[in-house]
Amino acid sequence: MKISKLLLIAFGISLFVSCSNDDDNSNDPKGVYDNGFFILNEGSEISGKGTVSFSSDDFSVFTKDAYTAANGSDLLGKFAQNIFFDGDKAYIIAGGANVINVVNRYTFKLIAKIDTGLKNPRYGVVKDGKAYVTNANTYADWGASADALGNTDDYVAVIDLATNKYESKINVNATANRIIEKDGKLYITEPYNNDKLSIVNIAAKTVETAVTIGLSADTMEEKDGVLYILRGPYGSRSEIVKVKLSDKTTSKITFPEALDGAGFLDIYNDKIYYTVYNSVYGISTTATVASTTPIVTVSAIANLYGFAVNNDRIYLADSGDYKADSKAYIYNLTGTLQKELTVGVGPNGFYFNN
Repeated sequence: MKISKLLLIAFGISLFVSCSNDDDNSNDPKGVYDNGFFILNEGSEISGKGTVSFSSDDFSVFTKDAYTAANGSDLLGKFAQNIFFDGDKAYIIAGGANVINVVNRYTFKLIAKIDTGLKNPRYGVVKDGKAYVTNANTYADWGASADALGNTDDYVAVIDLATNKYESKINVNATANRIIEKDGKLYITEPYNNDKLSIVNIAAKTVETAVTIGLSADTMEEKDGVLYILRGPYGSRSEIVKVKLSDKTTSKITFPEALDGAGFLDIYNDKIYYTVYNSVYGISTTATVASTTPIVTVSAIANLYGFAVNNDRIYLADSGDYKADSKAYIYNLTGTLQKELTVGVGPNGFYFNN
């Protein structure tokens, strides 16, 4: 009797430990590049390739070129532009090579290359098993007449992610660059030639409407049914344009002249963060006026080229001279430097892998 009780107790303890270990395993990293962030490095004409750097959130692990570390001599492609995710996959757009590299987001092992149906691809989003990627197609020729500028031939490539194959395209009939998906619609901005926010209906595969927002509209974020778009037109006031997605009405926060030349925008925890040259500012999403008091100014940055706010940190990248390795800087939300990283050529974006 006593032996049976002891065996029962031992079995119970064993089962508890086994279940506990299984639970603990669920929190284990999924690969070497889990629990951290990527810095996308554009590369240059000279190098002929972009690269991707990785840092763990606690900065204890750093890989300067994760793609080469995982894939050897295979090239990512030149002028790396954007990374977007779907499940355990990362899609890395190399605009200068007209290719999207599909990798496991935790190991960075190459899965496939999407290299048809693309012409100067820029940014991508995912909806219901399809990727939607803006393509600049033929770039504008500034010396040509208005009819020859190539401003209306941009398109969105539709890619089936089950097969990693180009499926079709949606003509935008305008220039296209940044892209956000919300409730079955694509919202597209372009900073140079187009003063409209293009809205594409995914189901109909057509441009549904266009909202006038002004030239030089680039980075944008969606929050609670409102699209926040930053404009930094040359020689005029910068501003944040708010587009209410339910009825397409707009409102603006116009910056004072001291904030001319705004560059990037991100939203984190109900706060809008924006940059002007190498300074970062922050206001509430309900604010009606811009702040002119910087959270941080990074004198070491000659040309701010990448920006994000996440995980209670501000992430900034310096383009450098587009020839040699450059720097990324991570600050806390009060402007104290947390880490400086030497990354690749032309770092232009941060992507979080948690």
